[in-house]
Amino acid sequence: MSLDDKHVAILVEDDYQELELHYPRLRLLEAGVRVSVLGAGKPGYASAKGYTVTADASADDVDPAVFDAVIIPGGMAPDKMRRHRAMVDLVRAIHEQGKPVAWICHGGWMAVSAGILRGKRATSFHSIRDDMVNAGAEWCDEEVVRDGNLISSRTPDDLPAFSRTFLEALG
Repeated sequence: MSLDDKHVAILVEDDYQELELHYPRLRLLEAGVRVSVLGAGKPGYASAKGYTVTADASADDVDPAVFDAVIIPGGMAPDKMRRHRAMVDLVRAIHEQGKPVAWICHGGWMAVSAGILRGKRATSFHSIRDDMVNAGAEWCDEEVVRDGNLISSRTPDDLPAFSRTFLEALG
């Protein structure tokens, strides 16, 4: 499967979970996918453990139509991401275009804020289950859940299944 013509956005904010950003990013790069790390306007972001990543662009400055999908890593970053209207709007726009929207762990908070969960099956880290259910999702305790263009996983342990499912959806 050649994915050389695909372009995926990965969102970032401070306190991102390292594995949940870098593992899918590296898998995508290995598959030939163009990856853009999008932040909220700063040049760099630190994970909870202090690992930094440089943003390629700000969500404010990109056109959602140029992306084939978006990935939202977890950690506490999604709580900060959803305070930035451009990031939420980007997720909603990619979803409305029928393209894959994927998250891990607390990344589900962005799906809640984007209003894209009603009537969908999804998973997340267990502590935000109530938020997802209250947003209209049928929450499932599974390593990866795919419902149409939505792909979700619970924790870093689920990253192999998450990445396989995401690459299949992208192809």
